[in-house]
Amino acid sequence: MSDNISIIGGADGPTSVFVAGKLGMNWLSTFGLVLVILLLIPNIIYAVRVKNQKNKCTNKFMNILEQIGRYGCMFLMIFNIGIVESGFPSINAFIIYLVGNTVLMLSYWIIWMLYFNKQTYREQMALAVIPTGIFLLSGITMLHYFLIIFAVIFGIGHIYVTSRNKVC
Repeated sequence: MSDNISIIGGADGPTSVFVAGKLGMNWLSTFGLVLVILLLIPNIIYAVRVKNQKNKCTNKFMNILEQIGRYGCMFLMIFNIGIVESGFPSINAFIIYLVGNTVLMLSYWIIWMLYFNKQTYREQMALAVIPTGIFLLSGITMLHYFLIIFAVIFGIGHIYVTSRNKVC
């Protein structure tokens, strides 16, 4: 398998050859970068709008676990480190990746819009579960084992911490 194909997976050759081979950026996952940016935008808007919000979760271990998982997932979504990465095993896996992440991201943004209007615990938990789903789906469909591990770590930490920061 050519190094040019490793940017977004092995089975989707033409796309990755164009993206990686022509631009010389086989260390960068364009799709992963876009997904991470789309996950961050509503969080940044929320942080700017709601200043001085305190983390009510007092469990340091879970807070640290969440952050390790978060930054590990974001890093592995964006950068091709060349370790324990197989790429998409088939075109069907690539289609599941695209369609699944599109549906999850649209759901994420819709729930954020609802959450900006009225904060509920149900929406708060959905905003914790959906990014975990995006990271897991990406890791599973790309056979990216480190991403799967970090997604599980993130999911455990993020869902726990979010549940402790319950809105009334």
